[in-house]
Amino acid sequence: MNTSSPHHPSIRVLLVDDHPLVRDGVRMRLEATPHIRVVAEAGCANEALALAGEAAPDIVITDIRMPGASGIQLTAAFRERHPLIRVLVLSMHQEEEYVRRAMMLGASGYVLKDAPAQQLVQAIELVHAGRSFLSPGLEQWLQPPADNASAQRTNRTLTPRETTVLQLLAQGRSNKEIAELMGSSIRTVETHRLHLRRKLRIDGRAALVKYAVDYADLQPQA
Repeated sequence: MNTSSPHHPSIRVLLVDDHPLVRDGVRMRLEATPHIRVVAEAGCANEALALAGEAAPDIVITDIRMPGASGIQLTAAFRERHPLIRVLVLSMHQEEEYVRRAMMLGASGYVLKDAPAQQLVQAIELVHAGRSFLSPGLEQWLQPPADNASAQRTNRTLTPRETTVLQLLAQGRSNKEIAELMGSSIRTVETHRLHLRRKLRIDGRAALVKYAVDYADLQPQA
């Protein structure tokens, strides 16, 4: 049974990840810490939002990529609907775009999945205390550089044609529609998509579309 002390008040956690084995592993790590209690688990964003009122967590720990809404979208939803519940992202993705957008939309911390268990515990404690936490190495993405640094960095990585394909994917365009808009063949569009996945280290077409939507939200507004 979890207990608390004046130095470590009890912390209620809602775990959100679409992989049960991952949730099991995180729960086992946290159950070894007396003052942290996993009060509920969810496999997707909608389930997490439905559980929030009843479970009354202090902190939501969420993955980024899940079926349906992403962990970043879930972060924004909690900021709007449950502003007193803090969100801690636990993800394998350490790219600037993910870290910057998660924090921009209300996450209090970002921990990498390959981090030591004690780092996750430390992050939970700091976030619960009203502070923020980033796994070592991620701080560079939140330095105050030039405006829209994330978008500029990605733009330097991609060719103009690849950037256009990414933007059109974010709009939900099919390969045929993109080809017509760009005045090229469907095969050329498919080649651009393949190059995008290789450059951005993204596995799968659906994951590329999700990245495109995230990327579009980071672009400067006209």
